[in-house]
Amino acid sequence: MSGTAATLAALVAALALAAGAAVLLTARSWRTALRVLLDLLVAAGLLRLVAGPGWTALATEAAIIALRQLLWLGLGPAGSTPPTTGPPPWVSRSRPHLGENAANRM
Repeated sequence: MSGTAATLAALVAALALAAGAAVLLTARSWRTALRVLLDLLVAAGLLRLVAGPGWTALATEAAIIALRQLLWLGLGPAGSTPPTTGPPPWVSRSRPHLGENAANRM
């Protein structure tokens, strides 16, 4: 099991880099890409702990989790969500052609 878990940990770490890059290129949000990267690196670290529970693996995982927590404290409030790409509040779904003055006309 430890050999399989070590292989999975390496695979997840590699996929974390690829997923972070893909999110950065598609969403164009470095915060979202960093969040995806660090979450997947936490998963890879947990798999590494399953493969061979040792002090170095535990210290590495603790450092990744601490870095993740510190970044989110510095970058924004806990639980904050990325901005939505929905329409502005003045856009009427039933009459989208009226523009900003749609709310005043109704």
